[in-house]
Amino acid sequence: MDDRSRPEQVASKVLNTAVEGLTDVADYLKTDPVPPIYREIRRYDRAKLRADLMSGATVALMTIPQAIGFALVAGLPVQSVLACAIIGGLFCALFTTSRHLIFGPTNTISIIVAGMLASLPATELTALQKVLVFGCLVGLIQIGAGVLKLGGLTQFVSRTVVVAYAAGVAVLIAAGQIGNLLGIGQPEHVDLINIARHLVTSLVQLEIHPPTALIGASSLLLLLVIRRLRPNWSEGLVIMILAGAAAYFLKLDEQGVELVRDAGAVAGTMPIFTGFPLSGQGALLVPQVFSVALAAAILGTLEAISITTTLATRAGQRVDPNRELVAMGAGNLGAVTFGAMPGSASFVRSALNLHAGGRTQMAGVFSSGLLLVIVLAVARFANLIPTAALAAMLMLVAWRLVDWDRMRIVRRATRSDAIVFWTTFLCTLFLDLDTAIFAGVGISLASFLRKAAAPTLQEYTFSDTGALTELDDDNQRPHSEISIIHVEGELFFGAADIFQQQVRQLAENEDIKVFVLRLKNARHLDATTVMALLELTASLKENGRHLLISGVTDDVERVLRDSGALDRIGAGNIFPAETNPTVSTKRALQRAQEILQKKSAGIRIFYDRPQKKA
Repeated sequence: MDDRSRPEQVASKVLNTAVEGLTDVADYLKTDPVPPIYREIRRYDRAKLRADLMSGATVALMTIPQAIGFALVAGLPVQSVLACAIIGGLFCALFTTSRHLIFGPTNTISIIVAGMLASLPATELTALQKVLVFGCLVGLIQIGAGVLKLGGLTQFVSRTVVVAYAAGVAVLIAAGQIGNLLGIGQPEHVDLINIARHLVTSLVQLEIHPPTALIGASSLLLLLVIRRLRPNWSEGLVIMILAGAAAYFLKLDEQGVELVRDAGAVAGTMPIFTGFPLSGQGALLVPQVFSVALAAAILGTLEAISITTTLATRAGQRVDPNRELVAMGAGNLGAVTFGAMPGSASFVRSALNLHAGGRTQMAGVFSSGLLLVIVLAVARFANLIPTAALAAMLMLVAWRLVDWDRMRIVRRATRSDAIVFWTTFLCTLFLDLDTAIFAGVGISLASFLRKAAAPTLQEYTFSDTGALTELDDDNQRPHSEISIIHVEGELFFGAADIFQQQVRQLAENEDIKVFVLRLKNARHLDATTVMALLELTASLKENGRHLLISGVTDDVERVLRDSGALDRIGAGNIFPAETNPTVSTKRALQRAQEILQKKSAGIRIFYDRPQKKA
């Protein structure tokens, strides 16, 4: 009978899980069921329309050269990258709370996709099909995190990790484009070691293709000149036009110069709905790419929230991190259903949207629509652009991706920041990109926990006048039977063992009969700390000694009560905090004197203070 009921039990669990998920979604939508763009449209006017159209056109023109370059990095058809900006940008604009966020292909996503494809074994699935499964997972993770209101967790990821990761990605992009710049191609395995070996071998054997190298070097030089003399120009668009014209009139393809159409032609067609890529073979691919998808979702979330927060501060706007997660997920799911690669928030295009005068989320909608029109109109010309010119543009983008000022800060601020930076940076260069993210996050959290779990004690005593002073000389320590230990800082699981060890060291002095723990400034007690307190209480009782707790706040009292520790320690031995911070400790002293059956007793006081500098 149990066997017959097992399928019903499984079905019941699946149904309950689905109902719980729908309940979470319903609760999330109840908080604000109307998409932010709808409220903007209700009060839309001609001035906003004009500003959003101009800004959308500017962003669309900037997107074309970047998207073609990102296709070169990711090793995907140009059309799938452009469709990410068109379809993904449209879906994200419909749900984002930021008026200036622009979604689409980015440096980070492109290099993650390239690394993921290089690490996967050969199967019947094409590279684009694998990327669609990966993008679907990224979108589902982001939407789930947004519905569960996990956007606030990004504050626990150190900014040092992001800075180091961006620097590592910049090195990988630049190194990967040197071959295209000089016309020597790419190695079979596109990791840093193989790229370096391939470059050295090609240079030693003089395998450089002169026409390609000339196009690449002149494009890079012209990019730098335009950037210096005309910073308001779209230097990437200028280079595309000039390089494409040169390829057409000089017939560079006949001289062996690789063009965009050789890497994957830009098709001047509308994006076509393909549906979700979760076929049988796609489902088998999920376990292999899940960790990379999780890392990409985390990194994309960090980028989006960082960008929207920065732009919102400049524009005087308020954004919702959880809504941004949902918007990013919607953009990725919308993109993959039209056969496009996943994307993320673009800082360059989002900042351009703000500076170009974008007023509402409609600027992102117009950007996607105008980008589609431009692609349909100039697809034939885009196919003529030399890849060496795009490689030069990507190398300049990689240089700008490195935040030199923040790198200097994180490397010099603290030793732990330097360790996190170099670990993340080196892992990005030599290991899988998802490993680099998780390693950086793990080390930064471990560093934080180590710092938070280091309580120290300083001995105090009373002077002849009754004032509280530090006891610097142990030889002058008065005889005492009551020890007051002031605890300040975090008392979570990471600090519990150290806290207990220090108190036990004090307990080695058999002259002390009563210990008073002053928890007025202690925070975040948890189950581990409660168990440590109970073990300490039991150990003292075995030797005929006692533990009292004073300055108990409401939060601490709740933890003690709910865990049952209040009854085991004894309600008469716990003294709640009062308005006057010393009253509860005085009452604990009175209780200690009652226990000792003395009217007065010698007192030793231990008080936390920061550790002295070396």
